[in-house]
Amino acid sequence: MSTADILENIRHKALTNQAFRNAILKTKSSKEPISDFCRLCRENGFELYEMELITFGEAEYAAMKRSTNGGGENSPMMEGQDDIYEMLLLELEALK
Repeated sequence: MSTADILENIRHKALTNQAFRNAILKTKSSKEPISDFCRLCRENGFELYEMELITFGEAEYAAMKRSTNGGGENSPMMEGQDDIYEMLLLELEALK
């Protein structure tokens, strides 16, 4: 299963399971939010590790950046360059 698929499954469970959503939101205030988020996901059956999460966001953004204007420094800013973890938290916080 790809990282994108895993993240979509995490998102779906968080949207349909209040306890899981609250646990994810709680990771935001932890000392190691990304590590705690990934550990929580693994405890819930989603094999997600820190480097997969970090590199997924960076790889997606780099691919989009390369596809505009040859990927030069004059490429326009694009929406979605935020990290995946933060974007998920924002979505879940909106549902509180």
